[in-house]
Amino acid sequence: MACTRKNGLEPVMVIVSVIIPTYNRASFLPLAISSVLAQTYEDFELIVVDDGSTDHTFSVTKTFLKDKRVRYFYQENQGQSLARNHALAQSCGELIAFLDSDDVWHPDKLEKQLKAFDANPEADIVHGDEALIDERGEVISLKNMKRHSGFITPQLLTDNSVSITTALVRRRCFDEMGGFDETERLAEDYELWLRFSVKYRFYYLPGIVALYRVMENQISAEKLRRFEANEIIIARFLENYPSVLSRAEQRSGLARFYCRKARHCASAGERIAAFEAIISAFKNSPLDAIVWRALYRTLVPRK
Repeated sequence: MACTRKNGLEPVMVIVSVIIPTYNRASFLPLAISSVLAQTYEDFELIVVDDGSTDHTFSVTKTFLKDKRVRYFYQENQGQSLARNHALAQSCGELIAFLDSDDVWHPDKLEKQLKAFDANPEADIVHGDEALIDERGEVISLKNMKRHSGFITPQLLTDNSVSITTALVRRRCFDEMGGFDETERLAEDYELWLRFSVKYRFYYLPGIVALYRVMENQISAEKLRRFEANEIIIARFLENYPSVLSRAEQRSGLARFYCRKARHCASAGERIAAFEAIISAFKNSPLDAIVWRALYRTLVPRK
């Protein structure tokens, strides 16, 4: 695909555009960039958008600009959604991939997923698994959630099973349905996947293709904030797309979502929030065995 970049540079032709938004991650960013440049598939451009960093992000990025595939843009701090949309507007690829600046790809990530597109031409989004690492880069978990293929709106209502770090997306999805919601500052990828699931087919390619870094303060407090953000995103999605799911699918998905929230709150010692979530689950699906199991786990949390 050939396109003329909006900054006035010469027309270019690439298959994949890789987008890294970053904010004050100078200590991790070189690893992220290096993991892209080490890909066995080489026909890509890499766009780094600095979202107003106050550390030495530009200094560590500058060393990579010798590679003509790498471009750097700076914007005042406005959040990841706007940074990603800025990069999308500058990109030229037929396929779009995203990597957070503290995460890392396996070297064959793009190659494997491009082969998956060739083998499954009906797919619009290919995604895979990731390992969790800590701040030092040590693997802390290889366990992955259940992921899905096809039109996966019912499954997404329960949980965001698509990791943006592992996704490769056809450009036309963004052209037809828009980019990231710039009003979202948390879980913006979840809003995107729900919206895309209305129209596009996902393909899950099993296997770890990325390392997702979990910061020490991110494990519990941020997860509860994500549940709260996801709850708002789900309500807005069902309001905007009321006919995508049947009433039974909506109730089942919401019940399972609230069960997950209840179990997390109970394990974090947030008993009131846990019982509120269980009540919401019962309101949606009172006869579902999963809801009753969640009630038991809320009453008798695992030690």
